[in-house]
Amino acid sequence: MMRTVSLFSGCGGMDLGFIWSGYQIIWANEIDSDATETYNNNISNHIVQGDINDIDITTIPECDVILGGFPCQDFSMIWKRKGLESERGNLYKKFVEVVKTKQPKLFVAENVKGLLSANKGQAIKQIIKDFSDCGYDTNADLYNFANYGTPQLRERVLIIGIRKDISYCYKKPKPTHPPDKYVTSGEALIGVEKVPYNNEHQNIKPRTQKILELIPEGGNFQSIPIDSPYYVKGMISHVYRRLDRNKPSTTIIAAGGGGTWGYHYEEPRPLTNRERARLFGYPDNFKFVGSISSVRKQIGNSVPPIGIKVIADELKKLFTDDFQSVNPYEESYEQLSLPINVTKSKRDKIYQIPINTVKKKKIVNSEYKQLTLL
Repeated sequence: MMRTVSLFSGCGGMDLGFIWSGYQIIWANEIDSDATETYNNNISNHIVQGDINDIDITTIPECDVILGGFPCQDFSMIWKRKGLESERGNLYKKFVEVVKTKQPKLFVAENVKGLLSANKGQAIKQIIKDFSDCGYDTNADLYNFANYGTPQLRERVLIIGIRKDISYCYKKPKPTHPPDKYVTSGEALIGVEKVPYNNEHQNIKPRTQKILELIPEGGNFQSIPIDSPYYVKGMISHVYRRLDRNKPSTTIIAAGGGGTWGYHYEEPRPLTNRERARLFGYPDNFKFVGSISSVRKQIGNSVPPIGIKVIADELKKLFTDDFQSVNPYEESYEQLSLPINVTKSKRDKIYQIPINTVKKKKIVNSEYKQLTLL
């Protein structure tokens, strides 16, 4: 039946992908009121609004799966980070507590790429240890959702745990969309102007429009000549980034000014929220609640449902017995694209996979040399 509980649910992107895969979400929690209403209107009224710290864990129903994207701002590579040293960074401990209490068959936790380097690499080690101590074979890996059909180059960490009494050994799915088959932003936005929901255009200043007119398709603030009166300084490549219709979008972010809204490839304007939603794979009948900035935040903080469905489909094998046990030292694209501490089917033992055991030839767009944690 795959009864599933969702924590830090946001507007429901991860839940939607698992629902498409056949899982039954029976309970969810989110603190943001607009995101909660969006979830309630599009998925179900089983969502409980409120701070997870105020939730009595005994009221959470028994389940087979726990999902969630614990707050990521303090692990982000874009903004100044405190990682586990901050109150928000430690909210993962609530996730761990729920997993320890409910003992689901599996859990999936999502976070930003910056988690891998937060606190000089110690954050991810501690998080994996905490989950493993709850009785789970746990692995963390970096996923580019463009590899799974999302029209966006969105890299996120997934921490996946399988309860140790279950012989299933999760393997990271091979790409359904290799780079030469990526879904482009141009393909994703075909006909988007006809969608009546969340498609409002923002008013922008004449100077901003002029800046955008100076930036070619696929360019950013760096395309403006330094001696131009419209030259702007930027710290990150997102600043005045325009889509390239022949490529997936770069990462859509949730907040920030200074030209970080994401901009159309042809028209000199910010993307609408419906265009952003298309770049995540949300269906057009998924209606977001709130102001333009609130909806932007909901979308930018979410997991692309179209991409996470591929992972949900792979994990579903646990419930159908459609799997084979895997040697923990087996070298493969699926599991060793990042050399991170993992626990495997040999109970209660942590295997540290050194960098020189990783097969290099099958790794696509890997940054494993910089992300080595051992």
